[in-house]
Amino acid sequence: MKIAVCVKRVPDMEARFRIAGDGTSVDQTGLKFDLSDFDAYAAEVALQLKEKAGKGEIVAISLGPDVVQETLRKAMSLGIDRAVQLKSDTVPFDGFAIARALAAELKDGGYDLILFGKMSIDSSNGVVGAMVAEFLDLPLVTAVSRLEITNGKISARRELEGGAELVECSMPAVLTIDEGIARPRYPALKGIMAAKKKPLEVRPAQLGEQRMTITALELPPERVGGRIIGEGKAAVPELVRLLQTEAKVL
Repeated sequence: MKIAVCVKRVPDMEARFRIAGDGTSVDQTGLKFDLSDFDAYAAEVALQLKEKAGKGEIVAISLGPDVVQETLRKAMSLGIDRAVQLKSDTVPFDGFAIARALAAELKDGGYDLILFGKMSIDSSNGVVGAMVAEFLDLPLVTAVSRLEITNGKISARRELEGGAELVECSMPAVLTIDEGIARPRYPALKGIMAAKKKPLEVRPAQLGEQRMTITALELPPERVGGRIIGEGKAAVPELVRLLQTEAKVL
């Protein structure tokens, strides 16, 4: 089985963000970056499928400048066999352009499965996997929370509001992976050392036209401190009045 895992380098979402001077991007000064959480689930699924089959190849693919090589090396330290960087000076916000570049790389790769995280935790658009499936004319199952593959047939579970959906399709296919499907492993020292010697190819990203751009970014307003308006039943009328006149939520 040959599996591609498309991964993204994202900032630590616990950090305190600042808007860059251009007003359309995040100031990256002092930020820590890592593999996107949902992409880590996808990588773990790929590793478990290979281990179960006893053979196969897993390729990690990421789009961006040379700093994404660090993320690809981490993916390889987990056990992924090799990696491909689709080089671009920046990572566009437009999922269509990203999907075009990924599809161009994946088209002739002979992959049985192409895995994505359900979404990247920085932009949360969740569209790239679906667009890649469309470009490649492959079956698509999104937000997979459970996965079984038997004789080339995929059985996947998707969690829905108040229920679940079971989907079957044949390989090759594109899957986007949800949390809860598997606990991502940590890289061991042996894996970290091995990753330094694993092949990492660099090719120009075939992005094409970008149809969507960010025109402005702004941070949410600072939260103001709360205040105590009274205690017990006597405070209820004043609370209701303030909710109506100040907060305007009633």
